[in-house]
Amino acid sequence: MIKRRLQQLQPLFVLLGFVLVALLLRSQWSELRSQPWRLHGGWLSLSAVLMLTSWAVEISLWQGLVQIMGARLGFVSAARIWFLSALVRYIPGNIWQPLSMTLYCQRWGIPAEATITSLLLYQVVTLLAVAPIAAVYFLLTGNWGLLSALLAGATPWLVTLALLPVIVFVARPGWLLDVINWGLHKAGRSKLAATLSTGQLVRSMGVGVGTWLLWGATFATLLYALQPFAIADLVRLTPHLVAVYAVGYAIGLLSLITPSGIGVREGALYLLLTPLLDGGLVTVVALAMRVWAMLGEAVLATLSALTDRTALRPAPAAQPVYPAASEVDATP
Repeated sequence: MIKRRLQQLQPLFVLLGFVLVALLLRSQWSELRSQPWRLHGGWLSLSAVLMLTSWAVEISLWQGLVQIMGARLGFVSAARIWFLSALVRYIPGNIWQPLSMTLYCQRWGIPAEATITSLLLYQVVTLLAVAPIAAVYFLLTGNWGLLSALLAGATPWLVTLALLPVIVFVARPGWLLDVINWGLHKAGRSKLAATLSTGQLVRSMGVGVGTWLLWGATFATLLYALQPFAIADLVRLTPHLVAVYAVGYAIGLLSLITPSGIGVREGALYLLLTPLLDGGLVTVVALAMRVWAMLGEAVLATLSALTDRTALRPAPAAQPVYPAASEVDATP
């Protein structure tokens, strides 16, 4: 009942997300007009390269998790599936991307349960990978943004709380699959006999950490493309931008309110970065980063559609697909 109500209310949550963004822009409008905006081709090109590299690492991570589930999927095929299904995650409901990926994977003979489990594992692994980044950042800097006065004294406790799931699942990686198999069983799907070792989980988390650092660098270089900074400021700001982007993105994902954390991610970045940068600049670069990634996804989705051969491949006989992963957002 609660889940059905949340799904019915999700269009309203999407609207609230856009309202939050609009309020942030309005509150910082005078600062926005005073900023020396520009578009630096060199920094923008570097941001594009870093974004492409981030996606390549992400797809490799998901591809490896599919393999752990006992299936095989080549990198090129995985990339096509990734981008062909990427844009639909912005449709209210949060089910469309996993459903799309499941249907595409079935054309390559991958069972729906294996795809769903790999997507859930991907989501969990990437969220767990944020914890060590956040722990190092907050312990070294003590910067909680606009909440520093409230949370600074609780930093050790909050870091411990963030790292606790990592410690638990690294010690007992099989529990992840047990939870997912329980969900599959409740949804009427077959359980998977796959296993997950500590080494596999740690390696996957290491790739996840690398992915977040790349995305943070993409975010930082996009900011530098929009506004000039002195070299000293670049050195000072880059570690903050890289780490905070991962934290803000994770907060948006964990909110489970709006598709891809619209509004929530931007608000989190505003709270954490405003003491370091003008609020208007933070708001604009947060929105620019979302548009930048959507533009890249649109281009790569178009290329994937033009080169997609799975449409000519008959799908093997399989059960109808009703993903249990209704709240999985596969891309950071």
